[in-house]
Amino acid sequence: MLKLYDGGAYLVNGTEIITDEAEVKAKTGREVSKEEARTQTMAYGILEAHNISGNMERLQIKFDKLTSHDITFVGIIQTARASGLEKFPIPYVLTNCHNSLCAVGGTINEDDHMFGLTCAKKYGGVYVPPHQAVIHQFAREMLAGGGKMILGSDSHTRYGALGTMAMGEGGPELVKQLLNKTYDIKMPGVIGIYLDGEPVKGVGPQDVALAIIGATFANGYVNNKVMEFVGPGVEKLSADFRIGIDVMTTETTCLSSIWKTDDKIKEFYEIHGRSEDYKELNPGAVTYYDGMVYVNLSEIRPMIAMPFHPSNVYTIDEVRKNLKDVLHDVEQKALVSLDGAVDYSLQDKVIDGKLYVDQGIIAGCAGGGFENICAAADIIKGHYIGSDEFTFSVYPASTPIYMELVKNGAVADLMEAGTIVKTAFCGPCFGAGDTPANNAFSIRHSTRNFPNREGSKLQSGQIASVALMDARSIAATAANKGFLTPATDMDVEYKGQKYHFDQKIYANRVFDSHGVADPDTKIKFGPNIKDWPAMSALPENLVLKVVSEIHDPVTTTDELIPSGETSSYRSNPLGLAEFALSRKDPAYVGRAKEVQKAQKAIEAGECPLEVLEELKPVMAKIQEKYPEAGKGNIGVGSTIFAVKPGDGSAREQAASCQKVLGGWANIANEYATKRYRSNLINWGMLPFITKEDDKKLSFKNGDYIFVPEIRKAVENKDAEIKAYVVGDTLKEVTFTLGDMTDAEREIILKGCLINYYKG
Repeated sequence: MLKLYDGGAYLVNGTEIITDEAEVKAKTGREVSKEEARTQTMAYGILEAHNISGNMERLQIKFDKLTSHDITFVGIIQTARASGLEKFPIPYVLTNCHNSLCAVGGTINEDDHMFGLTCAKKYGGVYVPPHQAVIHQFAREMLAGGGKMILGSDSHTRYGALGTMAMGEGGPELVKQLLNKTYDIKMPGVIGIYLDGEPVKGVGPQDVALAIIGATFANGYVNNKVMEFVGPGVEKLSADFRIGIDVMTTETTCLSSIWKTDDKIKEFYEIHGRSEDYKELNPGAVTYYDGMVYVNLSEIRPMIAMPFHPSNVYTIDEVRKNLKDVLHDVEQKALVSLDGAVDYSLQDKVIDGKLYVDQGIIAGCAGGGFENICAAADIIKGHYIGSDEFTFSVYPASTPIYMELVKNGAVADLMEAGTIVKTAFCGPCFGAGDTPANNAFSIRHSTRNFPNREGSKLQSGQIASVALMDARSIAATAANKGFLTPATDMDVEYKGQKYHFDQKIYANRVFDSHGVADPDTKIKFGPNIKDWPAMSALPENLVLKVVSEIHDPVTTTDELIPSGETSSYRSNPLGLAEFALSRKDPAYVGRAKEVQKAQKAIEAGECPLEVLEELKPVMAKIQEKYPEAGKGNIGVGSTIFAVKPGDGSAREQAASCQKVLGGWANIANEYATKRYRSNLINWGMLPFITKEDDKKLSFKNGDYIFVPEIRKAVENKDAEIKAYVVGDTLKEVTFTLGDMTDAEREIILKGCLINYYKG
């Protein structure tokens, strides 16, 4: 079904995978170096066209367009305003698809929306009202273009199927673009994803995506690289099918994605009235990839990602055949993910040897596409979901899609079966809509199934869980009244209805400044919209207290700052910070604030030892070896240790919440994604990497760590940073900071991106 090549591979004429250079020469009649063939990827060509550094090893990228939603755009614009923003220099689209329910925190959500509308007017942007479209569907319909690059503040910013290289990053990276700065990275590796064959009837894009995620996530095969989709199987897939696979590439931890394009993508642009934005993309005649994944589409069967990660994949048939073993495996994983905080079992979901689920949802940027919902309607037509616990909800990804589904009868077929059809909203993906009951099991065509992401609260003793599936198999399960069923079991005649896009829907409701700013517009601020607190520059020496240690193999951004109702407070840095690690380590905030008292005392010109008594013996021990430490040359703050933090969302708040609570660093064995590490740096936090093995960790929660001459180490680009765990003795440990650009080092030294731009 899938094969991962051990090393790099050549692709000859877009069809033949060859690993031997001599064979390439025999096939082409000429010698082609790896260096030359690397420049023939589609990714290289697009990056080269957007790079202004003149050095393809060290890229400085300027994007064509930006996009954010209502969880992130307030913080981004506030940061940019504090850094000197005068006008949006490129198209910036503000969608309102996350905090759309306006159900938490009084007027907070709608206040954010009004902030967005007035900023779009003042700075020359685009504002998409709530319920019109989820962020990524609007971008597909209205922003994408062949050979273009888009940067978004949502991790699922992926439009590669349409010929657009898109990246999801934390807000500060968008701030840089708004201030006419660049996105600075080393040239990423490019991995070929070679599609062969053709999907069988009943298999959908989520099935293909989950198979790829299952094969590449754990081994890091595509981590921080570009996935480039090639091969004869591409042309067998519709535009919607490709989009459905593409959006899930985020869950492999890749940097971005790009696909070869053809007449089906050309037709997509024509349908949306933007034929001029189509561009044919293909790899060169001889192209070298740093790795290759061979995917036989014909062999893929309906898949399911069991809790609590998109990579925990099985075929649905495997689950049904080995139900007890699979459920036992999930329960074992839960012991790690949930830290034993609640009793967790899915055994009560087994009825007469079959797995019963409580809820089915098709939603958002992954599931809410036209073809997915049409196929679901075809499957469920003539069936009924019943009157027991099982519920079924469908969220079309945009109002134009919804309108077409109404016109062609798909909505009627769904509703007649007992389905609830709702407006465009991302809520089910992050726990702000259709939250299931305690102990319920939900199957979803959405993007993630992390612990508590569906809205349950571990700290309140609640637990529910999500499995990811394709819309087709979710509909088949719904037709079977909640018993797990792959779509391949259903004898269905798929209508294959044609999509018609009504552009008047957006023309009548979306505010588009067409790039014309109105500086006289007054921004509307709700009472919850707060400025960032002042942040100090990096001191000469640092004293850090470990205030949380997390030993899970991977820590998600959801665990660092929960999604769901907390999203309403993301316009208020200090208000949101109260929720930091609340589902993983509820005592974290109190511990961090206690340490922060010392730093606040230093900033006020007072003695930190007077407000943090436990610091006295620590400083006494430090001064035995470093007698000058503490004499106006020291900072005190908190840090967390996690084995591999930062998987999942691009949300900058996973880092900024730690920063506003006095965090100076993270310590990790490695960082799960580039975007989380970038968030740390942009908020002035040191992304320490420790070589210490987790099982032999030389520091623990409550320990103090002294990092002498840290400022000098950053300035001098030291490869290794010496530090000490302070106890009865000073136990030496070594940190590294990994590869950092000069600008990133300067941001760290200044204390955060805002300070960096203020000068």
